[in-house]
Amino acid sequence: MPLISAPEHGTHFGLTGQRGPSAAELLAVQEACAGGANLMKHCRQCRADAVGLLGEDRGQEFTLDLVPEAPVYDPAARETYRDWVVAEREDRRAAAEAAQAATEAACAASSPKLLVAVTTQGGGRINQHFGHATEFQVFEVDATGVRFAFHRRCDNYCVDGGGAEDRLDRVIAALDGIDTVLVAKIGDCPREGLASAGITARDSWAHDYIEPAILALYRERMTQKQAITA
Repeated sequence: MPLISAPEHGTHFGLTGQRGPSAAELLAVQEACAGGANLMKHCRQCRADAVGLLGEDRGQEFTLDLVPEAPVYDPAARETYRDWVVAEREDRRAAAEAAQAATEAACAASSPKLLVAVTTQGGGRINQHFGHATEFQVFEVDATGVRFAFHRRCDNYCVDGGGAEDRLDRVIAALDGIDTVLVAKIGDCPREGLASAGITARDSWAHDYIEPAILALYRERMTQKQAITA
């Protein structure tokens, strides 16, 4: 887990000048510690159950006795939503399997892996504007498939409809080591800023399922590489 040491947090480390690790440094330590184990990389900070602020615990305001004994809900609407979820999951699974088959047919087993970041609001789709993202989901992809790797936290780039250049710099730092970012939409300025740092931003698969989109990107990239080396 990253060291929380920014001075504004008031921690001992921040107040004594100890900096936190960069995203690349944290990833390097995580990979060195794995030792063949499937190390979790999505943890950010403990006390996910806390309510309130340090020194101002509000947990007692949200006790179980405040929960209604007989919650009211519409079973018909619930069943409709469940049916939609089942259909969506099946559609996503079928699309991922088809994309994987196409990738195995087009790419050699020895093809290199890529790290691809995605902006998403959930639902397994690339459905968030780059400037609205507070974090990126990062996936590892090669000829054998797509695997979730870790999260990368960032500050929102867009502020009141505009972009703040210093925030873009922090986003770029958070994406260190990432080959491509798949987004629902992105402006020219952040696209160019990412490109100058060696990171490609693509909105070609906006609102598509994550896994098929990443595999399509991978096939495209490997085909281009083969054409160059041929």
